[in-house]
Amino acid sequence: METILVTGASGKLGKAVIEALLDKDFNVRAATRKTTRIKWTDRVQPVLFDYEDPGLYRAALDNISEVFLVAPPLDFQAPEKLIPFIDKAGETGVRHIVFNSAMSANSDKQNPLRIIERYLMKSGLDYTILRPNFFMENFSSGWISPMIAAGTIRVPAGDARTSFISVEDIAGVVAACFEERRYGEECSLTGPESLTYGEVARIISDACGRTVNYIPMTEAEMVQHARQQGMPESAILYLAGLFDQVRAGLMADTTGVVREVTGKPPMSFKEFTRKNIDACEIRKAA
Repeated sequence: METILVTGASGKLGKAVIEALLDKDFNVRAATRKTTRIKWTDRVQPVLFDYEDPGLYRAALDNISEVFLVAPPLDFQAPEKLIPFIDKAGETGVRHIVFNSAMSANSDKQNPLRIIERYLMKSGLDYTILRPNFFMENFSSGWISPMIAAGTIRVPAGDARTSFISVEDIAGVVAACFEERRYGEECSLTGPESLTYGEVARIISDACGRTVNYIPMTEAEMVQHARQQGMPESAILYLAGLFDQVRAGLMADTTGVVREVTGKPPMSFKEFTRKNIDACEIRKAA
């Protein structure tokens, strides 16, 4: 069975993609800077990888013809890191790359992910471009989870809606794209509904049996808070740009792609919260 290179393998999405590929009977080479987080099995081979170290490319790409490509999060320099890797992939015999971009990245030609998209589309390689919305997992184990622990979600989203999606559903689409050779497709991936952060807070409150509030913050407040938390300035600006898109309504649309590609409806936020109730209860106890 073919082996697929999965970049970002130790992240939330990378781990979900590995599981989905194994379910489709693919083997996986799991590329990550944190190889100890990946269990070596007869079907999963961890490999040390860093976009900024071209000396690691060859071992990752050896005898690989298909790649799941993920950019480092909130990184304006992502094109400078991924484009050389795309070039090397083509030189070593890769024929197909599934690139994980982001919802509405194609609305701005200066968006770093859009720059990568366009380069990949012109590279001569077969490609599939996936543009998922904000991950539901941000609430259970990501950057919003400490806010839930404190009882208040604060983001600069106003009353705008977002069609949050679980990484499980994204991973299901990724695996199908490899299995079905969905070359040349560009797909926006969303959950089944579009919710305000206030509605999300109410869903979490109902599931956890305690009140979680949503209090909108301004962009300036978010920037100040992020600086106090030590977030790099470039990442702060990137995140501010994402919430500009949220407030402009660019993250509100829903699509039927998950159902069309996988044959199953995407997970609702209520279902996601029920599945992750243990994390909620741990925070409640804390």
